[in-house]
Amino acid sequence: GGRLPYSRLPERRLVGARRTMEEVLAEYRCRVDVRDKATELPLWKVRGSVQQNPHMRAFWASTISFFVAFLGWFSLAPLTLEVAQSMQICEEQLYPPAEYPARPAYVQFKNLELDRYYCRYGQKADGSDCKPAPAGVTGDDSGPYDASVLTTCVCTSGTRCSTVLGQAGVASVTASIFVRMMMGTVLERFGPVNVQTGLLLFGAVWVFAAAGISSPAHYIVIRFLIGAVGGAFVTNQFWCSLMFAPNVVATANASAAGWGNLGGGVAQLLMQLLLFQPMVNAGLSPDKAWRISMMFPAWLFLICAACVKLYCWDTPTKRRFTPAETGKTQASLWDYVEVLKDARVWLMMFQYGACFGTELVMNNQLATHFRTYFQMRAQDAAALAAAFGLMNIFARSLGGLASDKMFAKFGFRGRLWAQFLVLFLEAIFLFAFGCVTHAHSWYIALAAVVFFSLFVQMAEGTSYGIVPFINPKQLAVVSALVAAGGNLGAVIVGANFYDRVGDGLWPFRLHAAYVLLWALATFSYYWPEHGGMFFGPWKSKDAGSDKDTASEDGQEDTYSPKPPQSPAKAGAPAEPPIAPEEIPEELCAEEASADPSQSSTVVSRHERRRAEMASRRTPAKQAGWEGSSG
Repeated sequence: GGRLPYSRLPERRLVGARRTMEEVLAEYRCRVDVRDKATELPLWKVRGSVQQNPHMRAFWASTISFFVAFLGWFSLAPLTLEVAQSMQICEEQLYPPAEYPARPAYVQFKNLELDRYYCRYGQKADGSDCKPAPAGVTGDDSGPYDASVLTTCVCTSGTRCSTVLGQAGVASVTASIFVRMMMGTVLERFGPVNVQTGLLLFGAVWVFAAAGISSPAHYIVIRFLIGAVGGAFVTNQFWCSLMFAPNVVATANASAAGWGNLGGGVAQLLMQLLLFQPMVNAGLSPDKAWRISMMFPAWLFLICAACVKLYCWDTPTKRRFTPAETGKTQASLWDYVEVLKDARVWLMMFQYGACFGTELVMNNQLATHFRTYFQMRAQDAAALAAAFGLMNIFARSLGGLASDKMFAKFGFRGRLWAQFLVLFLEAIFLFAFGCVTHAHSWYIALAAVVFFSLFVQMAEGTSYGIVPFINPKQLAVVSALVAAGGNLGAVIVGANFYDRVGDGLWPFRLHAAYVLLWALATFSYYWPEHGGMFFGPWKSKDAGSDKDTASEDGQEDTYSPKPPQSPAKAGAPAEPPIAPEEIPEELCAEEASADPSQSSTVVSRHERRRAEMASRRTPAKQAGWEGSSG
């Protein structure tokens, strides 16, 4: 009567037990491999229940949650000079020009908009003070100092203001180093959904608290604590790696992380142009305006945390992740020791620090650099700084796609060549940006930022195209350590170049040399089963321990699950799988009444599963099952 063909019913690898209605009716909306990982990334497929569409729910949840985390993480960066004024640490607040006219920050100051210097008649040879007025010059404006050219908040290199802001920037990425390192074990213990929810709730507390900043110490501590949400990146990458197959995992990881990183660029525009400036224009004081602006990202944290917790699963088939998903028996801190024995992990940590660490430094530095060195208006500086982060719309995905394409065409060495090329070009354009002086037009600086950012984001994508191949069984730990390496790179260059070098441009040039060093280190990568940039593998894949990665030719792996185990007690005859005639009439009727437009978009895996199970059955077993069911 109303029975459906057996091919319409999903095979869930359950043998000897009658399936529930949910298990029978649930189908995936993405094509999947034998491990239920999606082999495609259809961004538009967002409909369906969590059982039908766990892959794309996880993709968009990881992307949006990381975007919100990044936005909140850097929400204070475009408001730094306003916060500095509230903390009373600007140079003219600490050292009024009338009392301390010969402060180095004043003597070296030039107002680019007015094209006038603080020292009317130039500096003395040793730069310690301004030259006095020439003989015969008289009048009210004949003095050696012109305090009218000073901007609202002088925060140039060497000032107390610059030091505090630099220390806060380093603190914000330092916290994330420790959090990211712990994330491997934490993710294996609690799963992506719980971890991401917890990070967002923790971040919300301190973003709300940021509205009460009143002193430099308070500012540095708040930025340190908000920096913990940077750990959301590890969840982002680990979650996508659980959901997507090797043939698309680099593209999925790069897209999720790139669009998440976009939050750093959006923060530059949102906090300054869309929140702070409109409130100031409406008559609110700058001090109150920036404090109220911080409420917006805090509420976004809370809303996003609730959505992730209520609407997502950790894996394609289960609500909660367990270490068995990656072939481990349990999570252990000893895993970190084992993983760190691999030199490739260390190299990838520092290479990721050369690209993602660079992005973190730029998110902290660019807006302030444009406002202090180029003396741009806050709105203009925010727009140029945002151009760097907005490249994440496509650049990181482009890096992952390039890695996948090179992998498909040249094998694993293609991923390594992609990594080298983008890091090398990043170093070139970073050096070019460090050569753009305030004598150049603004569009020169913009062009340098765009090309520089393009290769920064692409390098992040190519890096995580390699990460899943380093140690697949310890994927969570490797992902966490590499992510921590990104923040470590930001601390290294921030503390050694941007905080210590008292020049507006040389920190960028030294930073470029640092990136070039790690780009050249790509030549030292080697996998026994995959090879390196110049040499092929010295043993076949079958001889290696890496069983779950993609093959050398870039095709989807042929992982075969173990034969299904019967839940029957030991010694009892195994029950056969559910046969078509055993399916209840009411269940078939319910599925027959389902919306056919929904089922037409579903790519089911029933026939493949039945063929796999049939191929495992010996003639004796088939005869036994037939006899027991008759």
